[in-house]
Amino acid sequence: MTAVFNQIAIIGVGLIGGSIARAALESGAAAQVVLFDGDANALKRAGEIGFGKPAASIEQAVSGADAVFHCVPVGAMAATARASIGAMKPGAILTDVGSVKGNIARDWRSLGRADVHVIPGHPVAGTEKSGPDAGFASLFQGRWCILTPEQGGSAEYVAATDRLAAFWTKLGSKVERMDAQRHDLVLAVTSHLPHLIAYNMVATAYDMEAVTEGEVVKFSAAGFRDFTRIAASDPTMWRDVFLNNKEAVLEVLGRFDDDLTALRKAIRNGDGQKLFDVFTHARGIRREIIEAGQDTAAANFGRDKAEE
Repeated sequence: MTAVFNQIAIIGVGLIGGSIARAALESGAAAQVVLFDGDANALKRAGEIGFGKPAASIEQAVSGADAVFHCVPVGAMAATARASIGAMKPGAILTDVGSVKGNIARDWRSLGRADVHVIPGHPVAGTEKSGPDAGFASLFQGRWCILTPEQGGSAEYVAATDRLAAFWTKLGSKVERMDAQRHDLVLAVTSHLPHLIAYNMVATAYDMEAVTEGEVVKFSAAGFRDFTRIAASDPTMWRDVFLNNKEAVLEVLGRFDDDLTALRKAIRNGDGQKLFDVFTHARGIRREIIEAGQDTAAANFGRDKAEE
């Protein structure tokens, strides 16, 4: 089994970092994995689980790596990149897994290492769970991984991008290349705004004086339970996402506000046709998502009841 990379370094050993480590070792995409995390307990646990070899410092972790994956919250990536880039070997790849790409593309390319290939990335996969024990090798199977390489790069840069794409393919991902700003707008629609709505909906339900918290919990229907599942995601990660992708999120939120106002007006005016048309269109999009293989039509969206 030929490895894509002889050695990779993973900075941040939570759900995504741990899953990359597991998948890379099990698939043979990397021969060796070196780990670092600012949380000593998380790093120790990752080593116990078998994610790879823990390093004493971020510099030690990246020094021999062919590719360095920064798997920390978006707001922390500038600091971890600055701490590691000086120790990286020439020709190595500096990449990440964050769901905001514009800031990474801008900040990382100003770090002063022309001999390091900066290729931001985003595996569009995850769960609401976090920490080293949450990682599992099949997380990326059949999921998209978006790479946002710089346009017009050298032949060596293009080859490095192809190599990183091959790594993600070996982990089971479908790879797409996209402009960083385009990525941020698309993800604002498909991920960021839905999380914002979920957080707000759950907070609203718990803050309503006319309905008790006990009733909200006891009589939760499937729709509200899905909101709570999304809202259980790591608050630090999502705080950083919104602060770092605010332009795209505010653009999409403005459109959402307009559409919500139209629905509010239809309900107030008893305009059943307007409601029916919107709901029918949304239902069609759901069918397209299932046909594209991004979800299943099974009852309860295919989730095991124990995972609700």
